[in-house]
Amino acid sequence: MDRSLDAAAFLQIWQHFDVDDNGYIDGKQLDAFFRHMLEKFGMKTEEMTEEMTEDGVRGLRDRFMSAFDTAADRRLQIQELATVMLPEEENFLLLFRRETPLDNSVEFMRIWRSYDSDSSGYISATELKVSLQGFLQDLFLQHRKSITPEKLEVYTDAMMKMFDKNRDGRLDLNDLARILALKENFLLKFKMEACSQEDRKRDFEKIFAHYDVSKTGELEGPEVDGFVKDMMELVKPSITGTDLDKFRKSLMGHCDINGDGKIQKNELALCLGLKLS
Repeated sequence: MDRSLDAAAFLQIWQHFDVDDNGYIDGKQLDAFFRHMLEKFGMKTEEMTEEMTEDGVRGLRDRFMSAFDTAADRRLQIQELATVMLPEEENFLLLFRRETPLDNSVEFMRIWRSYDSDSSGYISATELKVSLQGFLQDLFLQHRKSITPEKLEVYTDAMMKMFDKNRDGRLDLNDLARILALKENFLLKFKMEACSQEDRKRDFEKIFAHYDVSKTGELEGPEVDGFVKDMMELVKPSITGTDLDKFRKSLMGHCDINGDGKIQKNELALCLGLKLS
């Protein structure tokens, strides 16, 4: 594989085959990718018949997927392809996802709020560049590497192009979720309507403890945001920053009984129809 490939060239190749823009290549897209690789690296000649070409595609695909399909899902994830096609210092996506594993939506929302510095409901190109550049510099320092201002600009632009789906120079909440590695919605573990009152109380304790990251017995700031985000995504998988802010305001109006801008444990319990002992 060409180890001189840079982030911008990688992005161009990826977007050519990930026509659905869903973060992976499978099915016919996968076959088209390996056919392209067969031709690009001189393994297909004019003397080869269509049958021979298809055999070559299947053989290359099987060898490649056996070695690099780490998820064993018969899909080629963007991270898997980046590992092969990019040298370590160019592997900006893997740096992000490897160095920022997020256990819950509270940390995700803390990052979102720091990026969306003007609370507009999206991250502008200017806001993103300032945030990403600082973040990337920290990552390279962790790896004891240096990065030039020019390279930093290239990486930032590549990130914007990869995740700004509608090319308007902005990233929304869903775009940021594609950049950061966030585990599944914590609330999916619970089906409170199918439980007894005692089961619901026990589940409530687990849920509150998960979002009460500061362990203060109340939710505030990004803790409320994280809970709101997960609640909304139970019924609406794709939400915007504006959607989240509207629902947050509504939730605070119902649950913040004492008006202190926080949600105490007993306040959230009352909102959910629970009476704690």
